[in-house]
Amino acid sequence: MDYKAVKINKPGDLVISTEHLPDEIGENEVLIRVRAAGICGSDVGIFKGTNSLATYPRVIGHEIAGEVVKTGSVSGSFKKGDHVVIDPVVACGHCYACRKGQPNVCENLKVRGVHADGGFAEYMISRKENVYKISDRISFEEAALVEPFSIAAQVIWRGKITSDDLVLINGCGPIGLIVLQACKVIGARCMVSDLLDSRLEKAKSFHADYIVNPSRRNLEEYAMEVTQGRGVNKIVDAVGVPAVLEQAVRIASNAGAIITLGFTPKLSAVAELDITKKELEICGSRLNSHKFPQVIEWFEKGLIQPGKMISHEFFFENILDALKLNDSEPQNISKIILKF
Repeated sequence: MDYKAVKINKPGDLVISTEHLPDEIGENEVLIRVRAAGICGSDVGIFKGTNSLATYPRVIGHEIAGEVVKTGSVSGSFKKGDHVVIDPVVACGHCYACRKGQPNVCENLKVRGVHADGGFAEYMISRKENVYKISDRISFEEAALVEPFSIAAQVIWRGKITSDDLVLINGCGPIGLIVLQACKVIGARCMVSDLLDSRLEKAKSFHADYIVNPSRRNLEEYAMEVTQGRGVNKIVDAVGVPAVLEQAVRIASNAGAIITLGFTPKLSAVAELDITKKELEICGSRLNSHKFPQVIEWFEKGLIQPGKMISHEFFFENILDALKLNDSEPQNISKIILKF
């Protein structure tokens, strides 16, 4: 059976291609009709050629929701019509990282939509262990946001964030707002910093405790004022600019942690003294390690508001219009959803 997909042959060369499904699927596989998928910054980077991790040609897309069409002979309890979401992390299961429970940084990692074909397609086939059921009370458009919220769940796990923490989120784009919501679910207080007031207003609607625009107010001074000079317990760097990491080391509290999400190759000038004397933890957070069940529980219990993250919807054939809008009006974009 033929189907349509969004394929990038090389940077800047995006087409709606015709692909072909195999006549049979593997015994451990699930055939899924994609119904909605979110556009992520990494998809934009693959299109522009700025994502150094991608390989071409590539069917992009990793924020995926759909329904089961067919299952292999040992594909578990799935049945036709089940609403599902797909974890794009495909790991080997036996390397050091996998044995430690961190398949998201597997030595042989393949991310759907980056290193292997993804979900901007009318149909896709996935290994059963990457497929998770989700209540049909949740729209496909909202369900597509399970994957980005798994990024936030990973941040909380990596940073050991608890209800006792004040969390500073540097950068209030889609991921920053999603991390904010997740931190509020577990009861942490949150300070959000961004240069765009429209994003800060969005953060207020998600119950940020403090907001600051560092172009008008010194973030370092404000953080110390709020904490009475003790510093911020946990700092999430969703910006990826060296100066932001350097500042984070200065304003982190004793026994604090800094969690980085950026992929910049630029060097940061950080003094070891500042790390040692505070006994800081500085850790990266990438993708997710088995966080889908936790996030699905958040969705199904109504603990977060994924629908409020969706700012625009397009039919997938109009993805170039969506990408153009994403470039021209970043201040108005929270999350763009493609519909199939």
